[in-house]
Amino acid sequence: MFKKHTISFKNAYNGLVWSLKTQPNYRIHLFLSLTSIIFGFYLKISYFEFLLIIFLITVGLAIETINTAIEEATDTIDTKIREDIKIAKDVSAAAMLIYAIGATVIAGIIFLSKILKL
Repeated sequence: MFKKHTISFKNAYNGLVWSLKTQPNYRIHLFLSLTSIIFGFYLKISYFEFLLIIFLITVGLAIETINTAIEEATDTIDTKIREDIKIAKDVSAAAMLIYAIGATVIAGIIFLSKILKL
């Protein structure tokens, strides 16, 4: 039982490492996430605000990972431009865009109020 979970964890870890090594958007997301955490400490955001920022970071990384998986899976089907594959890629990218806009608005509300008080 534990061996099965260990293998699953190892596979997930390998996917994370691969994403970090090969996906520029993943690295950008991590950079912005680290920046948000540093600013959170600097601006002394509340415990709840930190929880919200950590939640936004976690969900954003998960969506980016799913988006990357969809792109890679569709590329294995066919690397030629096909309308059905284009739609799958565009829709998964749209999910990340929608999330990024929402997360930016929420982070903006949290951080701008603190910045304006400086």
